[in-house]
Amino acid sequence: MPESIAQQFKFLLEENLSIDLTRGKPSPSQLDLSNDLLSITVEPLTDDGADIRNYGEPLGIHQARMLGSELLDSPITNTIAAEQSSLLLTYQLLLASHLFGINDKPWKDIENPKFICPIPGFDRHFNMLDELGIEMLPVPLVGDGLDIEILKTTLAEHADIVGLISVPRHSNPSGDIYSDENILKIFELCSEYSDDLLFLFDHAYLIHDLPNAPSQTPIWALAEQAGVLNQTSVLTSFSKVTFGGGGLAFFAGGEGTFSLLKRIRGSMIICPDKVNQLRHVRFFKNKQNIISHMQKHAAIIEPKFALTSSILRTIPEECGTFSSPTGGYFITYQTSKPVASKVIEICKSAGVLITPAGATFPHGVDPQDSIIRLAPTFVEAIELQKAIEVFSAAVQIAHFNLET
Repeated sequence: MPESIAQQFKFLLEENLSIDLTRGKPSPSQLDLSNDLLSITVEPLTDDGADIRNYGEPLGIHQARMLGSELLDSPITNTIAAEQSSLLLTYQLLLASHLFGINDKPWKDIENPKFICPIPGFDRHFNMLDELGIEMLPVPLVGDGLDIEILKTTLAEHADIVGLISVPRHSNPSGDIYSDENILKIFELCSEYSDDLLFLFDHAYLIHDLPNAPSQTPIWALAEQAGVLNQTSVLTSFSKVTFGGGGLAFFAGGEGTFSLLKRIRGSMIICPDKVNQLRHVRFFKNKQNIISHMQKHAAIIEPKFALTSSILRTIPEECGTFSSPTGGYFITYQTSKPVASKVIEICKSAGVLITPAGATFPHGVDPQDSIIRLAPTFVEAIELQKAIEVFSAAVQIAHFNLET
């Protein structure tokens, strides 16, 4: 069996592949779903008289804010319609907290501020925290959210924890969907620790469901129930709904976080792109049309996830396990031995690029060297099959220490 895998890998090497699975990007056929946006003509004035060509409407045009409030199940008065991505709004909120802070307690005045970071997690979140000089405290994900016992221990052992960042639905990269119970327990423990601790929920994959995705209570309702709205922020965007970097981003927060974001955006943003906002409003009109649009995305993505999983199932169970996400953009493979870096190097030698090992951990270091993020959405089925066949062989070569 191992010898046949080594032989199969040699055949794959001869194909001179060049396939990139490093980024969770929409495929061209997904982008085509939004092509009508490119030709939508919009009138200069909104229905309520705002001139989209000029300055003004710093929180976004009313209709775009309404779309955001529908998606986030938040009051429109607490919702901002912005530009580009939830990642940009996340950085703006982190920077505002660093400079000003909830309850006028800026992080820059704290000698060693710290953040709770679910692992595996989103490398760009870690990069931002690192750049702001914030220490990252890893807490493992367990399928339905954070490991609550480790969260308790972490809170008990550390002073100056100022925030918690997470992707609560179809988490990047594990696919975790946080249960209501898990989120409420996070709120309880962290608010007992401090009423200044920022809850930052990057809902990047809020509406990126596959057909079997379970429901989830809106973060706003849970934060309201827990009495922590002042500390809570929820963000989402159209980055993988319409066009990368050309969509809209939305923020909802209680008075504390809303005031922070509004304050810093007042300094750094002249006004949002209201022309693009009105185009998106005319394109989608309401939440139900957005959901219907995302079902078309799911129809394109689901066969790629199924293909990837079918090949991963052929890897002997002793080599590792893989996630079965119900949405989002990634499948996570966890090797049973500390060989993730070796697997990725073997794949690279065969012309298949995988996200670097450790990228889903703070500072790019996976202590167990076992987590590998696979991004199957961008490439077409023929290339994807070849890439995952290479990956399957590489896992077994690394696990059984075979010669190639």
